[in-house]
Amino acid sequence: MAKVIDGKQIASNLNQQTAMRTQTLINRGITPGLAVVLVGDDPASVIYTRNKSRQANRLGFYSVLKKYPAEVSEATLLGEIQKLNDDPQIHGILVQSPLPAHIPESRVIEAIAPQKDVDGFNPVNVGKLYTNDQTNYPVACTPRGIMTMLETMDIDVTGAEVAIIGRSHLVGKPLQSLMMNHDATVTILHHASQDANYYLKHADIVVVAVGKPQFLKANQVKPGAVVIDVGINRKPNGHLVGDVDYDDVSSVASAITPVPGGVGPMTIATLMQQTVDLAEWSTNND
Repeated sequence: MAKVIDGKQIASNLNQQTAMRTQTLINRGITPGLAVVLVGDDPASVIYTRNKSRQANRLGFYSVLKKYPAEVSEATLLGEIQKLNDDPQIHGILVQSPLPAHIPESRVIEAIAPQKDVDGFNPVNVGKLYTNDQTNYPVACTPRGIMTMLETMDIDVTGAEVAIIGRSHLVGKPLQSLMMNHDATVTILHHASQDANYYLKHADIVVVAVGKPQFLKANQVKPGAVVIDVGINRKPNGHLVGDVDYDDVSSVASAITPVPGGVGPMTIATLMQQTVDLAEWSTNND
């Protein structure tokens, strides 16, 4: 039976470290500032932004939640982001997706100053990750959280064969770069991949981020592999499940993340960690 990678506990430990770092900054007269921007009233987005703002408040941040109607113009939203860019009390800016169809997400991401891009999606920061730049910059929170989990569990990615199912800019692509920067051999799999099961059966670490309930089965996984489940899906009976058939895959994996309580808590904890990073880096650049 696989060892359970307890993301909730790892996130709790990370939050404690973040709280201590926050207090150190506050003692120096600097309060980490996080601005969360919500456009429209998508129910999931409302919950996500509320959770992020509440966690920021719990850690002692200066927290701002900016809400705009779904019909807000692109120009108005970009103008509001520029105000946050110029606000010295704000160190991290997050714009919750999805955005209304009339506002291109790429324009919004590019409008966030790279040094305040707490989500790590600005092309400047993506480029730094891609080129393994050795300076300080934010990276996508879920991939960074996954790397923290693996490190905490003493799972070394150096030299490992890694298969990532899913190639989004939120998870798959940045995680590929992070893994490669740590000398893993990474294969990205997607709907057009040929012989996907071949790569899965040879992978030491499998990461699944496709948004399909219980997609990965035990017969696709190499015995002893580490399985990271990024998905979160609600079944008709209301139960939350991941992209991995947890009970099935647990019988062959050496370690596995549950849903809920796996990657999810790590994403928010990493967002908070990265806000403090940005606050610290901003003082170093002054």
